[in-house]
Amino acid sequence: MGLIAIGDIHGCACTLDALLERLAPTPNDHLVFVGDYVDRGPDSKGVIDRLIALRETYSCTFLRGNHEALMMGYFDHSEYDLWRINGGIATLNSYLNEDHHLVIPSAHLDFVHDTELYLDTPSFFFVHAGIRPERTVAESIEEEDEEVFLWERGHLKAHTLVWEKTVVCGHTPQEEPINIEKLLNIDTGCVYYMHRGLGHLTAVRLPEREFIVVPYEG
Repeated sequence: MGLIAIGDIHGCACTLDALLERLAPTPNDHLVFVGDYVDRGPDSKGVIDRLIALRETYSCTFLRGNHEALMMGYFDHSEYDLWRINGGIATLNSYLNEDHHLVIPSAHLDFVHDTELYLDTPSFFFVHAGIRPERTVAESIEEEDEEVFLWERGHLKAHTLVWEKTVVCGHTPQEEPINIEKLLNIDTGCVYYMHRGLGHLTAVRLPEREFIVVPYEG
């Protein structure tokens, strides 16, 4: 079975379509999405529609990003301010119908709630943001600190990573994917197409470390 990890989509449904066309996955592939499906981009609803449909044909793991957590905070606990300043308005706008009423299918809320914090495999550990550089993967799994899994960035500046396997993550946009022995960061800032060097959606085939990159298309 081939593993394909896919970076932060952020409401860029047309770009996701372009990437999937390039990938041409087979039923033998396992697609691992590292989170941040919603917010900031033009069509968060369309992204979730496509992901729900995709799992009908392919083996998929959908990890939770910090933006899915913020969305859950809004719908579960009416926590709006932090979500608003992190792009939540764009997500809500994508669910307005022709009468400008907010209509969110229950299947979409279920999808967000069902996202997973990590995926552990023999050679790779998939998580949205990363894990602490001084903690092994096993220690991180035991601690299961959601704040770390969703928001961590310390590993990007660390001189030493004590991890016993490669961590695959997104969360922090890079002009090029980070590809070192113990770290793969595949967030290339798709939604930030107005910023020089960003504006690409990236996937990586594993264990080959073959990168597939498409430019922003909306």
